[in-house]
Amino acid sequence: MAELISKETIDAVSRATDIVSVVSEYVHLEQKGNQWWGCCPFHSEKTPSFSVTPDKNLYYCFGCHAGGNVTKFIMEMEKISFPEAIKILAKKSGVRIEYENGGAESFQPVDNTKELLIDLYTKVSGSFHYLLTQTQEGKSALGYILSRGLSMETIEKFKLGYSPANRRWLKVFLRQKKYSDEFLEKSGLFSKKYPDVAFFSDRLMFPIFDRHGQVVAFGGRRLREDEEGMKSPKYLNSGDLIQYKKGETLYAFNFAKNSIQKEKKVIFCEGYMDCIAYHQCGITYAVAPLGTALTDEQIKLVKGFVNEILLSFDSDGAGQNATKRAILMCRQHNITAKVIKLQGGKDPAEIMLKFGKESLTNDINCAILDSDYLLKSLAQEFPVDTPEGKVKACLGFFSYIDALQTDIQKESCLELVSQTFKISMEAVRRDYLNRDSARNRSFSETVDDKIETSIKVNAELRTLLAVLSDTSKFEMMIEEISDSDFEDPVARNMFSILKQCYQQDNLSFEAVVNHCQDNSLQQFIIGTIASGEFKTNTEQMIKDGIAMIKNKSLEKKRDDLLEKIEEQQRMSPQNIEELKRLIAEKMDIDRKLKQ
Repeated sequence: MAELISKETIDAVSRATDIVSVVSEYVHLEQKGNQWWGCCPFHSEKTPSFSVTPDKNLYYCFGCHAGGNVTKFIMEMEKISFPEAIKILAKKSGVRIEYENGGAESFQPVDNTKELLIDLYTKVSGSFHYLLTQTQEGKSALGYILSRGLSMETIEKFKLGYSPANRRWLKVFLRQKKYSDEFLEKSGLFSKKYPDVAFFSDRLMFPIFDRHGQVVAFGGRRLREDEEGMKSPKYLNSGDLIQYKKGETLYAFNFAKNSIQKEKKVIFCEGYMDCIAYHQCGITYAVAPLGTALTDEQIKLVKGFVNEILLSFDSDGAGQNATKRAILMCRQHNITAKVIKLQGGKDPAEIMLKFGKESLTNDINCAILDSDYLLKSLAQEFPVDTPEGKVKACLGFFSYIDALQTDIQKESCLELVSQTFKISMEAVRRDYLNRDSARNRSFSETVDDKIETSIKVNAELRTLLAVLSDTSKFEMMIEEISDSDFEDPVARNMFSILKQCYQQDNLSFEAVVNHCQDNSLQQFIIGTIASGEFKTNTEQMIKDGIAMIKNKSLEKKRDDLLEKIEEQQRMSPQNIEELKRLIAEKMDIDRKLKQ
């Protein structure tokens, strides 16, 4: 069992981490007052409803109600465990990891396979790069890549490499470096059927980096046909590994993310070479899916930064199908898509080689809006001068309209179909509505449904929420009020959590949220504080609330005493001393209520 990271380390990481800086790596944020706003990375939206409140170390989306602290944000975005998130944040903020047993960062948990695999891939990448650039064995591969127009500077930047034709070389080499056969068998670098045989051989190697710039996988391009004359796949790609999920990774995203944020757009390319060509031409907001069709997770990697996605896929049948599928996915995520039509070459690398940067830049500037691209493609695919052809073309375009998220967009596109194919608007609208009545509802309605909650805000709860907005004011509350003074069980629970954090000398908004065992209460607190409802006149609100809670508690105690006094007076014989005590206690409460 792995050691637990110490509470002191977790607290130190929380104090040292700038949540705005961390979230900005995933979402484009703009400051308004003391909060930062952007489009939510957890659901599709055009209007920003995702907020970051740095003084509370808090993020919250008013659309989908996702919220929490910076550690939870990293866990959700990277799909990792709590300890892994703490380690990432500790590295960013320069905090030394300490463990509960007093061990320091050098302590290795039992299951550190992920870290070891990343280290292995980094070292193997370095070896492949050396073989490409510094050895006679890699000379042919280097000549090929230079003939494609790539510079040595680009080759160095992307750490391109060469895997030797000898398929047993890598295993021997890594054994010499003291790697065990058991570890190498699960590395993904070797054939599952023949564990001594390398998965990649005689290929131009493309290291695949994660968003943090760590090598986590490889892609390999075939340089020549097999000796037997049989063709192996042109490209081989690493399968999914502990450290790598190809459907959740974009090639060159680590190089492109700053430009994507700045330009507010991204180019999705067909493959490695296309992507690298764009980068060499200074168009550094290009990325590529990894040997698979574009996925929702890959779009989510960029959606927090971009206003539009540019698609640069091949012009063949497979490329056109990939373009159409990508357009629908972009629109389902409420992102405008445009299609780059390359002029003068089959791919960006060829255009770069023949015509240079200016030609690629011009193609980007002339990108076609997705709706125009689809209508033009459908007009070429079907005989739209006939009724049957018009029907088929319209049906083909209706799936695009389904993906749009507002009724205005849908209506505008129905008019566009009417004008393009010369059909009456009434006929187009009728056929679209009758096609699938279940799709009449706007997509956005499914996203913004409100979360049902049984928590009802009352005066007691409002007072405690005001305290949560400024936890330094809790001291004046605890001097006046105890748990038993609360009638509402939710408020009583929240007060107990505040008191517990106060007694542990760790009274912060984040600590209180972390102590909440009830997820609905946790999300309720996060959402309410993020709304900024208790930012102004907080101290007076708390004072008024304390007075109200005290008075309600005293009134309840007085009512209980009156019942006991009446009961004593009905008793025979009366307990005079007990009756005097109860009356004196009631008079004391009356005096306090008059103050």
